[in-house]
Amino acid sequence: MSSEQQIIIYKGEDGQAQFDVVIRHEMVWLSLNQMVELFNRDKSVISRHITKIFEERELKKNSVVAKFATTAADRKTYNVDYYNLDVIISVGYRVKSKQGTQFRIWASKILKDYLIKGFAINEKRLKEKTQQLEELKRVIHLQEKVISAYPLQTSEAAGLLRVIAEYTRALAVLDDYDHQRLRLPETKSKSIHKITYKEAKEAIQQLGEQTSASSLFGKEKDDSFKGSLENIYQTFDKKELYPSIEEKAAHLLYFIVKNHSFTDGNKRIAAFLFVWFLELNKLLYTDSGSRRLDDNALVALTLMIAESNPADKDMMIKVVVNLISPQST
Repeated sequence: MSSEQQIIIYKGEDGQAQFDVVIRHEMVWLSLNQMVELFNRDKSVISRHITKIFEERELKKNSVVAKFATTAADRKTYNVDYYNLDVIISVGYRVKSKQGTQFRIWASKILKDYLIKGFAINEKRLKEKTQQLEELKRVIHLQEKVISAYPLQTSEAAGLLRVIAEYTRALAVLDDYDHQRLRLPETKSKSIHKITYKEAKEAIQQLGEQTSASSLFGKEKDDSFKGSLENIYQTFDKKELYPSIEEKAAHLLYFIVKNHSFTDGNKRIAAFLFVWFLELNKLLYTDSGSRRLDDNALVALTLMIAESNPADKDMMIKVVVNLISPQST
């Protein structure tokens, strides 16, 4: 059956006529045998009326007749002529059938409901498409802001392009535009290591010792860093707000970049803890052994978060999660 086709059971008021009605291309269709049952007339009578309708040019045959695949009693499939509601109504007037009037009223209501439902679905899909493109435009706009604000090296610029390319592929905007919505992927990975404030501070200290960091590197300005760690494990009604590793990692990166908790090194610390968190939870590498997000793409992503408007937080989270989720790699 076509995705555009539905079958609805019609049952006459007298309970005698009962059959499956095809709704296709926003129109009701009946076969010749179904019209025989509906109007309770001989098959030759219905056939003669249909022929007259076309001979008198009341209706154009190629506009109101279609061949649909139908499974017969012998379980074989045949192409059968089906006639739309215009033909059914015309035949009903000619045979002066009360059942025909009842069917016309029923069919008109069914079509009205079908069209309203279809309009609502199409309107929802249009809104989703519009949102998807708008969010992608905002991601690309952030790319432009980063390029303008930072003296990027060639490798970092390539990382920016990869973020856009990978994100676009993850959303399937070009290849599966009609069926993909901009959303968080259905991730199922659960945290296997809950990071604490103490071990996160130790990791930052080790990062500072391994790099040529300033004496201000990693020095907290307030309690916001501790709050960032606590936030990724938030619960509501005993359920985690960010249940998957990917969502926690994305929020960790975002919170640390945006909260400016440290006197120096906020972006470096955010990127480092993001990778560290993924590694602790066994999600840094794909099954083939490659990084889910290489260094250049991570630098680009971190800069994009730094330049993003707080109102675009949900969008940036979607970007990160889509890029690191297993089904996107």
